Amino acid sequence: MVSLTTPVCDFNQPAIDFDLPGVDGQNWTLEKANGKNGLLIMFICNHCPYVKAIHNRLVEDTRILRDEFGINSIAIMSNDPNEYAEDSFENMKLISEQWDFPFPYVLDESQDIAKAYGAVCTPDFFGYNAELKLQYRGRLDESRKETSPEGVRRDLLEAMKQVAKTGQGPLEQIPSMGCSIKWKS
Repeated sequence: MVSLTTPVCDFNQPAIDFDLPGVDGQNWTLEKANGKNGLLIMFICNHCPYVKAIHNRLVEDTRILRDEFGINSIAIMSNDPNEYAEDSFENMKLISEQWDFPFPYVLDESQDIAKAYGAVCTPDFFGYNAELKLQYRGRLDESRKETSPEGVRRDLLEAMKQVAKTGQGPLEQIPSMGCSIKWKS
């Protein structure tokens, strides 16, 4: 397992369209996933300890963003499931149900979308404003392979609340850290 950090936010970079199958039986596009005040695109997977450490907060924070701030979320799984069976589409369905994901969980089987976005690790967060211009590319919070203690700053939640209110993300952002995306050979 290679641990990587995400690059600095490329402010105002437009979101890239996609059409990906979800564990809910629907195909999801950028337009369909978008919220009235923006969209959080997350590259996650099932096996990564960095993602497992944030499941509870991820579900809680994305629910708050959707219900209180008009920002929808979508999670994209781009890993090669041949390398990690835990990342299979069937297991994606199980994880989505087990954690009661309040967002679509979709498969990027070709890995084209992860490459187009420049995703490097799981979790990798891309926070967009209402015009679908990038405003956040940072961490959820200070969790690593273990969940950080209660009361820590919730970087992603605070940043996306600011995006919902002002259309702009914070100038200072701490990169997300996680396992490298498992690229096909």
